[in-house]
Amino acid sequence: MASITHDGKAYRARYRGPDGRLREHRFARKVDARRWLDEQTSQHVTGTYVEPALGRVTVGDWSQRWLDSKGNLKASTRDRYAGILATHVRPAWATVRLDAVTHDAVQAWTAGLTASGLAAASVVKAHRVLSMVLAYAVRSRRLASNPADGVTLPRVVRADRRYLRADQVAALSNAAGPGRLVVLVLAYTGLRWGELAALRTSRVDLLRRRLHVAESVTEVDGGRLDWGLPKSHERRWVPLPRLLADALAVQLAGKAPEELAFTTRHGAVLRVRGARRSWFDRAAVAAGVPGLTPHELRHTAASLAVSAGANVKAVQAMLGHAKASMTLDVYADLFDDDLEAVGERLDAVARAASVGKVWASGTVADLDERRTGR
Repeated sequence: MASITHDGKAYRARYRGPDGRLREHRFARKVDARRWLDEQTSQHVTGTYVEPALGRVTVGDWSQRWLDSKGNLKASTRDRYAGILATHVRPAWATVRLDAVTHDAVQAWTAGLTASGLAAASVVKAHRVLSMVLAYAVRSRRLASNPADGVTLPRVVRADRRYLRADQVAALSNAAGPGRLVVLVLAYTGLRWGELAALRTSRVDLLRRRLHVAESVTEVDGGRLDWGLPKSHERRWVPLPRLLADALAVQLAGKAPEELAFTTRHGAVLRVRGARRSWFDRAAVAAGVPGLTPHELRHTAASLAVSAGANVKAVQAMLGHAKASMTLDVYADLFDDDLEAVGERLDAVARAASVGKVWASGTVADLDERRTGR
């Protein structure tokens, strides 16, 4: 039951919802009262109605509820989200109620982050986290729509990716001292550092020359080690060049199946920051590639595989990408050189198929003569 009444001062629109509760609102104009009543009725009919009281929780409180609900996150991802919330989201939104967040305000916030000098990629990540918080409010029926949708974000310009040549990999490994085999495995298999650090002896198949990537370890919370599945929860087998298989056989001699294949000299888990301090950064300078990061060896592995003739599906499988489209998106520049070769091969196929035959517009020789004007 819905009605609009006038008490001499204002128009009162009221209706009784499906839960039996009576709701009302006062307006100065009857047309506004009718519009509000129609909107409420429509929302109940379409199932998009949001109880106003539920939107009064602050973004600060709701963002913590959202983070606490993400039980499927890896510890490293949770830490990253918590850091973004603490650094960029809560300083601006902690005391703002969910129902007070507007599209314009979110747009102004992202513009302010950009104006402050924050990198475009970081602005995009901060917006994504806020958007996920608000999307959770929509799913929880605290907001009718996500005010972060459709916000104009700064364009992220991808920096040129550095790929080492095989001779540079050799120079880096020779300068790495105790990390020589670590460098070679990273550069020729594409393992992430955490995957290599978690690799067990039992997961190295020397006969088939394969590595079974089934676990990863990440340093979180100021030094705590978090063990879990590889990124995207995808286990995979990675090919191992024969030269590395021979070197790994020596490395693994005498190790028990569950022992780690790579450790520090004291038998501890390899930590990327410790390795960089003790030998990696120094080796990069000595090899003529200062500033190189261990993750760039993963990019190098992709480059070396493509140069060896691997197609995008093979590179995808080696790197553990969920889809080939992801591999193409990340390493599109590596496959650009294939285009000229494809054109040459297609030309050869067309010419071979047309020998002694006449096309509708003439023979291949005729076409060549027309192009050159002879």
